Amino acid sequence: MLLRKQVTSKRRWLASLLTLTASWIPSVSIGQDGCCDCDAGFYCDAGVCCDAGVCCDAHFEDACDAFHEELSCRESLAACGLTFSSNLTQFYFGTVDGGVKQTGRYGGHGDYLANVDLGKLGVHEGMFLKVRAEHRFGDSIVEPSGAFLPATLATELPTVQTRDLYITNFVITQALSESCIIFAGKMDSLDGDMNAFAHGRGITQFSNVSFVVNPVALRTVPYATLGAGFAYLHEGQPMFSFLALNPTDTVRTSGFSELFSEGVVLSSELRLPTRFCDRPGHVLVGATYSSRDFANLDQDPRVVLPTIPIERSSGSWSVYWNTDHYLHVDQRDSTRGWGYFTRGGVADDSNNPLSYFWSIGLGGNSTLRGRENDSFGVGYYFSETSDDITPLLELAVGGIGDSQGVETFYNIQATPFLTITPDFQWVSQARSTVDDAYILGVRANIAF
Repeated sequence: MLLRKQVTSKRRWLASLLTLTASWIPSVSIGQDGCCDCDAGFYCDAGVCCDAGVCCDAHFEDACDAFHEELSCRESLAACGLTFSSNLTQFYFGTVDGGVKQTGRYGGHGDYLANVDLGKLGVHEGMFLKVRAEHRFGDSIVEPSGAFLPATLATELPTVQTRDLYITNFVITQALSESCIIFAGKMDSLDGDMNAFAHGRGITQFSNVSFVVNPVALRTVPYATLGAGFAYLHEGQPMFSFLALNPTDTVRTSGFSELFSEGVVLSSELRLPTRFCDRPGHVLVGATYSSRDFANLDQDPRVVLPTIPIERSSGSWSVYWNTDHYLHVDQRDSTRGWGYFTRGGVADDSNNPLSYFWSIGLGGNSTLRGRENDSFGVGYYFSETSDDITPLLELAVGGIGDSQGVETFYNIQATPFLTITPDFQWVSQARSTVDDAYILGVRANIAF
């Protein structure tokens, strides 16, 4: 039970694991009479192979009954300590009005994740390994839209420089107890700022970066870099975490040659469960600090700004919070429902291009009869550009002001492994010389 809780909690915090769907994989089922109906070569329990249509003998009946009525291949591997999940996400988005150019763009993102329970494999009890590889392909709608905050975040990751495959997570975790874990390795920043209705790495919920994470923290925290930290858990969920990270992005390298050579990033989050009006929710508060010596606005795939020099200064910080709360919970399934979310954050003016940000919206499972596996979201955001950075940006791209936008989507569960998502966005530009962009598109995600 301890290992199971630790595996679940670590997955939820370090990676927003997607639902594993594999209806086409042969499964093991337990009949009412205690018999196993298995395909040859699949195991009902350790060391007990059930041939199709052959009953387990009385000695193993209890072991068979302990399994789920249907145990897929993935679940069999998970019982051995191996969990795999992959997502191939394709985007076809276009600016139908405004922006820099009215055009359509096709792009995509591949995400391949493995979680290994090293305790079950006999290496060390309570130890886990997480490995994630990512790549992008095609083109994004960022340039035609003219927006600084990408409308399709996943098409910019893991780096805008190339389309090669990179390891963005290689994290070793050790459970010290049922409520405490420590971890170290290469990790990405999209797993922070968790929210029930506005997260999903830009592929399962909202597409715009403004509804995936809080943009005020992105200046201080690189997308993928080396680091270490610890977390306290409550009922299998991360409650408090603290990380020390290398301050520079090392997506394309191992990062060891520059580890802490330019300072350090300190990041911490506290996420508490709530129960207002007898419905579940969360409140999260986080803060980041970087001691790095900033000399320019680096190109970042999560906030697309021109690379321009700024007045050299050391240190940057951000403070942010978010909430999610269910307004409706399905009486037949307490894990399903819909509710509201909010985000807010502030950052220093001298080094961070965003000094203030907030967003609000609704999201969750569909309320349409027969479409219970669908989901939806609608949100609004406002972003204030730093007064100190604005003059430098104006030299490169013209007049700069604040920005705001809206995104709405409907996630159609077409098959157990395929979701199709129509999406509409309105972006009021920070660039005063660019008209408001109206962006229409569709996203298709294959989970395998």
